[in-house]
Amino acid sequence: MKKIGAALVLAATLGSYTGCEKKAPPLTALKLATGGRAGTYYTYGSALGRVFEEKLGLPVTVQTTAAAVANIALIHSGDADFAFVQNDVMTYAYYGTNIFSSEGAYKDFSAVAGLYPEVCHIVTGEHIAGITGLKGLRVSVGEGASGTALNAAQILEVYGMSFADIKPVYLNFGDSAAALIAGEIDGFFCTAGTPTPALTELASLARIRLLPISEARRRLLRSEYPYYTAYTVPAGTYPGIEEDVNTVAVQATLVVNNTIQAGDVYKVTRALFEGKADITAAHPKGAELSLESAVLGIPIPFHPGALKYYREKGTLK
Repeated sequence: MKKIGAALVLAATLGSYTGCEKKAPPLTALKLATGGRAGTYYTYGSALGRVFEEKLGLPVTVQTTAAAVANIALIHSGDADFAFVQNDVMTYAYYGTNIFSSEGAYKDFSAVAGLYPEVCHIVTGEHIAGITGLKGLRVSVGEGASGTALNAAQILEVYGMSFADIKPVYLNFGDSAAALIAGEIDGFFCTAGTPTPALTELASLARIRLLPISEARRRLLRSEYPYYTAYTVPAGTYPGIEEDVNTVAVQATLVVNNTIQAGDVYKVTRALFEGKADITAAHPKGAELSLESAVLGIPIPFHPGALKYYREKGTLK
């Protein structure tokens, strides 16, 4: 797999932590790393935090972060117990490939569940017709330590472009939306579940365009980076978007620090599925959680506690 260039400046985020082999005592509180406040991770994670507090009887801290790559660092340092990550970033970290090749493999976390598709939105004003039209323009590619920045680099790559061909800006989703309205940027990348709050609000305030990825470029992207799946954003998902938009998606995944005891992870996994209705009430992506989809697209080991739950349900052997 190809490595993304040093322009992402991600290695510094991970620091030089060393893993901890000793198991933690039973949980008395839970730290859940999510993403920026305007993204799906945070909305979904806040609902999940309330479910955990109710069903586990534990105080939960829902942390705002720069999302996937930063969350790997938080798990690695012990500053988060559970975290949301993209399945592509999760795999790079676990096997020490791509942006993690210089740091080496991170084996101190495991999978709990795949949650929902994370869609790669490429958002611009109406005057930009396609991805190649971004050349020379000011484009937010997500925060520096984010899966969105990785996705942006890889999507540009299959169009024969790189960050050197644009004027990259590193903003979270909410700040990107505000900057687009203010005329400070010309477009931005946003990898999040649909509908994501920042885009819904933006589209209600201004006319926007979601740039499509052609079928040929989607095939090329998937051949280079097999974690992507083809995805179509249906017309009407956001105000003013009146036609289907073809793009790609990765999978949002809940992971856990390996120091957390199996009994606690089992209870968290059970609470996740028992709380589906409450999560869905907070964000439509909750409806996509299922026992079947939770174990798909997960190329790293499940935590023994999660594995026990899936075996009891007959999902895994």
